[in-house]
Amino acid sequence: MVKIERRGEGDFARAYDSVINGESTWFTWLNRGKRSLSLDLKHAKGIEVANRLVERADVVVQNFAPGAFDRLGLDVATLHAKYPKLIVCSVTGYGEDGPYRDRRAYDLLLQAETGVVSVTGTAEEAAKVGVSVVDLSSGLYAFSSILAALYRRSVTGEGAAIRVSLFDSIMEWMSPLSLMATHGPKPQRAGARHASIVPYGPYTAAAGRQVVIAIQNEREWTRLCSDVFDRPELATDERFKNNELRLRNRGELEPLIDEYLSQLSVEEAEQRFERASIPYSRLNDVSEVLRHPQVLARDRLINIAAGGGTVDVLRSPFNIEGVVEQPAPVPSVGQHNAEVLGELGYGEAEIEALAREGAV
Repeated sequence: MVKIERRGEGDFARAYDSVINGESTWFTWLNRGKRSLSLDLKHAKGIEVANRLVERADVVVQNFAPGAFDRLGLDVATLHAKYPKLIVCSVTGYGEDGPYRDRRAYDLLLQAETGVVSVTGTAEEAAKVGVSVVDLSSGLYAFSSILAALYRRSVTGEGAAIRVSLFDSIMEWMSPLSLMATHGPKPQRAGARHASIVPYGPYTAAAGRQVVIAIQNEREWTRLCSDVFDRPELATDERFKNNELRLRNRGELEPLIDEYLSQLSVEEAEQRFERASIPYSRLNDVSEVLRHPQVLARDRLINIAAGGGTVDVLRSPFNIEGVVEQPAPVPSVGQHNAEVLGELGYGEAEIEALAREGAV
């Protein structure tokens, strides 16, 4: 995989921080194993290099602002027409048309625009989601669309023009909540708890320690009341006998749950959850999770070169039997210029000339 970066500073995500041996955590996470080719796409010879690269590619992904790739002659429609077997994917903020087409689109802005922030946080204060859900949702839709297009091409020989927007992607994820708000009770912010399922979230056991419970159905609710709380009558209480009622009356129910749990230590509560087959978890701090016992027991860490040293990162979540992930390094800006240009047919003298002229 070849990543085209700006000459000089490269991808601006490299500068978010410098905690991974001088490299950004975000860039390290997303770019291990890629080959970096630095290009000036405003330079005629930079465009020539890009076109040669496209000619050899199976898939081209771009996330320029709408219209920017069009001006370079590298837009989705042009490339798909020129190379019918090529799969071209364009990722934009709000889509390639409509009144918001030219707006800047970053994760927080889209979380706010699509209502994600309005349903996240506490009753007193809204909040953004702690991970970049908008960026991740659009990346996953782009990825799955590309895989589907590759499969189709293997059958029909036809490439594809794919258009994914951050707006459409996160709006899809917001569908249940937007439907609820339109046709039923408006979802209320519930902190770390679920906006539409009760009990579902962190509750307080003895000594102020918290456990997380996630009740999904009435069988689990009945077992929670009888086998964990020793309060079987709670399961059939008219206020709480189904999820819709528990949601409506959560202000009465959740203090009761905290009261019952406060009589149990975290360890005692977890033992009861296990015996009753109640879904639960610990409320871990982010500083603990890379050394989580499940991570260590399943050998989910891999050591890679990044910046001026090495770092342990999580293995990719694609566990394909027989495929062993290699410890691929994080590239420096333009690290693979000579290698990639050589594959494109440029000789050593031509590569040196391109560098002198500022094209690469």
